[in-house]
Amino acid sequence: MDRLQELLAKYVPPIVGVVVLLAVAYVIAGWVAKLVMKALEKAKVDRTLSKFFGSAAKWSLMVLALIACLGVFGVETTSFAAVIGAAGLAIGLAFQGSLSNLSAGVMLLIFRPFKAGDVISVAGQLGKIDSIELFSTKMDTPDNRRVILPNSSVFGSVLENITYHETRRVDVSVGVEYGAEIDRARQVLTEAAKNVPDTLSDPPPQVILLELGDSSVNWQVRVWCKTEDYWTVLDAATTQVKVALDQAGIGIPFPQVDVHMAAQQG
Repeated sequence: MDRLQELLAKYVPPIVGVVVLLAVAYVIAGWVAKLVMKALEKAKVDRTLSKFFGSAAKWSLMVLALIACLGVFGVETTSFAAVIGAAGLAIGLAFQGSLSNLSAGVMLLIFRPFKAGDVISVAGQLGKIDSIELFSTKMDTPDNRRVILPNSSVFGSVLENITYHETRRVDVSVGVEYGAEIDRARQVLTEAAKNVPDTLSDPPPQVILLELGDSSVNWQVRVWCKTEDYWTVLDAATTQVKVALDQAGIGIPFPQVDVHMAAQQG
């Protein structure tokens, strides 16, 4: 009986203290997590990233509280911390690729080179962004295929955000026959550009003489439109250019090659 009382007197107070410490640490950790999330959301950081950092702060405090509790029972916390550090290093090496994706995901969510709904070209893929997560980025291709890219390949590549700006320029290149007068061809193409629907008046349409090609005089018609109207305007502009040249009697030549054969002397 005395032995039991001795054990109870020895271990019950530390156990109660540990339980109280863990309970208090849990409450404080939860409060810190909410505080971190609110601060990050106020700074307009992505909600996914805010939740991640809030959760990381919470469990970091809980780990510290657990190490403190082990010290109550005589466990050498210094060596224990060293073991945790070594284990963390081993885990970090084992999950090197995942950690790389995680760090890249954090950078994407902080710097926001694109957002959900943007159309981008990256790592050899073209598509509309569906979501940006901590480890991967999901996009849908124009033919409705889902592509999941590791964040490290997205953040470490040259990235083109096609829909970043509200307006885009539509270019239609066309070659006309050498027999057509330059001024006449320019006039016809300029009128065609003005007749393209859904275009913007500022900047105004342009008709540029690009080069004297092998088989044709090459022009480029440039009009501006809202980004969401790009493909519609491209189709309409191409149609207007072809119809205008046909109505003006200006031909669009096929590639031609002149072959000169020398007569053999017998």
